[in-house]
Amino acid sequence: MTAATAAGPADLADAGALYFLALGGSGEIGMNLNLYGHAGKWLMIDLGITFADDSQPALDVIMPDPAFIEAERDKLVGLVLTHAHEDHLGAVPYLWERLRCPVYATPFAAAVLRRKLKENGGAEVPITEVPLSARFTLGPFDLELITLTHSIPEPNAVAIRTRAGTVLHTGDWKLDDTPLVGDVTDETALRALGEEGVLAMVCDSTNAMREGTSGSEGEVRESLGELVGRFKNRVAVASFASNVARLETMAAVAEKHDRHCALIGRSLWRMQDAARATGYLAGTPPFVSEHDAGYLPRDKVLLVCTGSQGEQRAALSRIVADSHPHIVLERGDAVIFSSRIIPGNERTIHQLQNRLIAKGIEVITERDHFVHVSGHPARDELTRMYQWVRPRIAVPVHGEARHIAAHAALARDCQVQQAIEQQNGQIVRLAPGPAEVVGTVAHGRLALDGTVLRPIDSPVLRDRHRLMYNGSATATVVVDDKGRLAAPPRISARGLVDAESEQAALDEIADAVRAAIEALPRSDRGDDDAVAEAARRAVRRTMQALRGHKPVTDVHVVRV
Repeated sequence: MTAATAAGPADLADAGALYFLALGGSGEIGMNLNLYGHAGKWLMIDLGITFADDSQPALDVIMPDPAFIEAERDKLVGLVLTHAHEDHLGAVPYLWERLRCPVYATPFAAAVLRRKLKENGGAEVPITEVPLSARFTLGPFDLELITLTHSIPEPNAVAIRTRAGTVLHTGDWKLDDTPLVGDVTDETALRALGEEGVLAMVCDSTNAMREGTSGSEGEVRESLGELVGRFKNRVAVASFASNVARLETMAAVAEKHDRHCALIGRSLWRMQDAARATGYLAGTPPFVSEHDAGYLPRDKVLLVCTGSQGEQRAALSRIVADSHPHIVLERGDAVIFSSRIIPGNERTIHQLQNRLIAKGIEVITERDHFVHVSGHPARDELTRMYQWVRPRIAVPVHGEARHIAAHAALARDCQVQQAIEQQNGQIVRLAPGPAEVVGTVAHGRLALDGTVLRPIDSPVLRDRHRLMYNGSATATVVVDDKGRLAAPPRISARGLVDAESEQAALDEIADAVRAAIEALPRSDRGDDDAVAEAARRAVRRTMQALRGHKPVTDVHVVRV
């Protein structure tokens, strides 16, 4: 195995060495794609997405570019999914065709993935269901799943045993004695692994800057039950669709207050279907459909909605925009944001909340009431994990640079010998010898642009970004065979000039184009490219003088 570095090829052919490489999820939260290299083979852990924001117009989701491992896919023994969150499995429908490797998941993650694949109409991905606490072998990797607690059923750490040593890849986790749905963290298995000896722990850093613990889902249920009882009209709760325990909580809260619990949003129904199919939510009564919820009295409904992060296409944004076909919110209703703000989403969430308040709807967030607990470990929980596992090397992942740095410092305080603050694309040799970064590979992001996957820095997306900020202009130039203007230039400048009220500006631009073409040497007037370039420069120069913008400019040259 070889990988290109800035200084040349880094030789990864040492069969006795063990390598870690993140192509997504290090230096950022989301888009997890982790690789382990050993004995000439690669193992992939997770393949996730993140969602585009309003700075990336018309994009849906963003995912890691798997080009490196795609080129090595004959050495890829399989993809193991730690759990069913989008940032850990959401890219499988889009990228599996490039990898064509077997996929391994516990029953709930497999059920969620199958539903996503069906919605996307993609390939028949070979999914092998493995039970909780399973132990199985893929190539030179002996794998054991260890049950953890998170904000979704069946989160797993993966103990990866190799001849070079054992790595614990935690995935996402927290400690919670009352998770309500699913099992508590298997402390016994973690302690046993620590006694066996752990070379390295690759661990969640999301809350490494937060003191204390993440809190209990059971306590949230009690708090939400008290809060909903205060309201007399409709109550909507915005929550992460994947938090099945929170769905069960809202059903229980609704029943307590003689309300019907309705799910508003396709991803909520997908999750509840997967949960019921795998034995979760067994004691929870059926949820009310969106259609039926619209006919219920205001004091008899509790709406659970997608859109806690302000996503434009999610249910809550559509409701506040009065574009949802069945659900309305009115003055005197209440919306509870039972979620945390994911970094980067602050502006869109606050915009949504402001629109709700402007309509006379009461908004309650975690700043106002105890309505949410994180699914990721705070510092006290991280410390306990290090006490149980006792790795020689800490590799913080799943965090921005500031989270990873804080996590590395905590690991050193926990007497871990080495803490590596790696980034996407850096190859970390875990063994033999001290852990170190030994090279880098090309890495990047792909964006789903409609139905097409494009590099995030592709010319198409760069042009769209420029269009968003600078607008576009088009000039149509009609010339005869000698390059003389046969008609006045026609100019349009959408997003920059109002053609009805600012015709004088368009006339000034047309005059500049005419002058630029007439100033061309005769030899250039017969060259369409030369005519087009002269016109383009005239448009951009004049538009900058008039409006302070340099628009994306197209010129059509017509010869008659």
